[in-house]
Amino acid sequence: MHSEARWPLKLSALGGLLFLHIPLVLIVLYAFTTEEKSYQFPPPGLTAQWFSVAWFDRPDIWPPLYLSLKVAAISTVLAVLLGTGAAAALSRASFFGRNALSLLFVLPIALPGIITGMALRSAFDIMGIDFTTWTIVLGHTTFCMVVVFNNVLARFRRTSGSMVEASMDLGADGFQTFRHVVLPQIASALLAGAMLAFALSFDEVIVTTFTAGQQTTLPIWIYGELRHPTQRPITNVVAIFVMVVTFLPILAAYFFTRDGEHTGGAGK
Repeated sequence: MHSEARWPLKLSALGGLLFLHIPLVLIVLYAFTTEEKSYQFPPPGLTAQWFSVAWFDRPDIWPPLYLSLKVAAISTVLAVLLGTGAAAALSRASFFGRNALSLLFVLPIALPGIITGMALRSAFDIMGIDFTTWTIVLGHTTFCMVVVFNNVLARFRRTSGSMVEASMDLGADGFQTFRHVVLPQIASALLAGAMLAFALSFDEVIVTTFTAGQQTTLPIWIYGELRHPTQRPITNVVAIFVMVVTFLPILAAYFFTRDGEHTGGAGK
């Protein structure tokens, strides 16, 4: 009976995976189609010319790409600094309202992006802040910080505070203790959180839409091209690039987190 019960679960899992990934496969397939304006299936022919066209003949792609990379990099740095500091404070200190404060840190990623974007836009309007690259960075940092916070907080909770106490007893100051004791223990979680934050920031479109003003990031460029489908394969080529840039950090974060867990378990 137990063996028979596995088949519905396996079929459900397979159905979920197909539902999630078949659209991505179609994007890749139609990046190679010879037809510019239709999604005839199967494609009438296959060609790699659109990759060359996107690289050499579409200069309008590069400014959004540079802006997306810039915003993702700055947001990741801020998220690492703020998320790590918050995780260290909440993991080591005990005070009234700590659980509620932890919930407030996690809340931005639990809310729909459109709610976060609307709230940030209203806040910027009330404070009279013009929409610039920095408003996009602030918007992305609000949810990027959460993934860093969660990763580092989980690692702090699995590490013993006795090593920190021993380091301080032996005469190390706070910076030396952090550098030689704390940082090696949280390094993999820190890298995993940073990579997840970069991936989330790079492909974010909803929050960016509300905080960008007239500036265009790569996801917004893709959205705009979908409304003007003159060369759909080029849009698919750019979408493939976004998928790759997003997938690789997530994959690396998975391995960093897995290795960190194995290391932590061995140390115990």
